[in-house]
Amino acid sequence: MKNNVAKESELYEPMREWLAKYLADKYAGWNVITIDSHSRTLDIVLEENGVIDDFPQTIGVDIQIDVLGIIKQKNKTKIVFIEAKKTQLTLRDLGQLWSYCKLCDPAEAFLLSSRGLGSLDKILNNLSRFDLLDFGDGTTFKKMQVGKWDVLRKSIDNLSLIPKL
Repeated sequence: MKNNVAKESELYEPMREWLAKYLADKYAGWNVITIDSHSRTLDIVLEENGVIDDFPQTIGVDIQIDVLGIIKQKNKTKIVFIEAKKTQLTLRDLGQLWSYCKLCDPAEAFLLSSRGLGSLDKILNNLSRFDLLDFGDGTTFKKMQVGKWDVLRKSIDNLSLIPKL
């Protein structure tokens, strides 16, 4: 039984499928699009899907999100990020996603690893530094979610998720 992947890219499609189901359930009645977007910049993917005008701050900025969710309803568009890692998570990984979140203000953001929380386990669980997960536009505060990706179940290990869904 294989409990990890050889290449990070093997995580993208199962995570995209999980995100599609998660968003369809959570945002019933919204139009949901999920994309393996790791090989293109965020502004190009948003342009291809006709929503770049909702996120002009991304134009010309070199951001590559591994898996992107776009949810639309009438005149409202939201985006959701997943950053995938096949190695144990580090503060550097969290910082990368945090900077993307601060710039783009997604509705939700996930940092998922098929190897586990790594050094973030101590930072989040032992030191309780949940403030490091905070982002938002200053009026609304949100938290990035960090967890282990279960390769066999093709889903998030909910026991590992911080904070819980």
